[in-house]
Amino acid sequence: MFGVVPKSMWKKINPPDDNNMCTWAMRCLLIETGDRKILVDTGIGNKQSEKFRSHFEPHGDDSLIGSLAAKGFKPEDITDVLLTHLHFDHCGGAIRHNEAGEAVPTFPNATYWSNERHWNWAMNPNPREKASFLKENFQPLKDWGKLQFITAVDGEEWIEGISIHYVFGHTEAMMVLKIIAGEKTLIYCADLLPSSGHIPLPYVMCYDIRPLVTLQEKEILLKRSAEKNYYLYFEHDPKMECATVHKNERGRVVLKESFLMEEVF
Repeated sequence: MFGVVPKSMWKKINPPDDNNMCTWAMRCLLIETGDRKILVDTGIGNKQSEKFRSHFEPHGDDSLIGSLAAKGFKPEDITDVLLTHLHFDHCGGAIRHNEAGEAVPTFPNATYWSNERHWNWAMNPNPREKASFLKENFQPLKDWGKLQFITAVDGEEWIEGISIHYVFGHTEAMMVLKIIAGEKTLIYCADLLPSSGHIPLPYVMCYDIRPLVTLQEKEILLKRSAEKNYYLYFEHDPKMECATVHKNERGRVVLKESFLMEEVF
C-alpha cells in the first residue's frame, strides 16, 4: 500500500499484523442532489468465494447495505451508482447473488456509470492488473442494460455540482470527483489519495501502473486543495473520513485538520 517506502517508516502510519497485513476501509459516499441519490463506489461486496476473501481477510460489522439502512435508505432508493474504477474493491458490491444464487443488480433501480476509456481497459486487462478486474463484477451491468458511460471531459460537470477529473497513474482513466456543497468543496480522491497516510508525495501504492504519473497527479491535487481549502475524502483510510491540507513552513503540503463528514457536510 505504500510502495517503495520502507516498512520501518510506513508501519507508524498503519501498523501491520503478524501476516504483514493492515486494516483499511472501503468507504463509499452517498450524494443527495435534487431527486437523485448517487452512490459513489460499492466496496468489495460479499459474493466472492471464501478462498478469494481469505487472501484479503475482510472483517468488521459494517456493510454497504447496512450503512445505507442506518441512514434510512433502501437499495431501491439509489438512482445512480458511479464507479470511480473497476478494481474489485471498488465495484464488487455493484452486483449481488440472490437467494437462488443468481447474479442481480444490488441497486435495481440505479443507472451504473463508468467511462468508456476505463471500461475498455478493464475488459482487456494487462497481466499486472488482471487479478483486480473481475468481469463478474461489471460485465453483467452492460448485459442488463444498466450501464452508461460518462461523456464529460476532464474538469467538466457531469451533473450540476459534480465535476469529473480523470487520472491515469493508478489505472487508466480513474475518476476523481469534485463535489460542490454550498460554499464547501469535497474531493472524492478514490485511489489517487487512498488515505491520509498517502499525502506525502513518495507514498504511492505498488498497485499503481504509472507511479510517477500518480506522484505528479497527487502533487497537483494537493497544491490546489491547500490553496482552495478543499476537503479530501479518503476511501481507504481506516479512521479518517476527510481532511484539509496546507503548506507547512518548508513548503510541503501536509495534513491540516481531520473531520467527520457529519461535522462539515
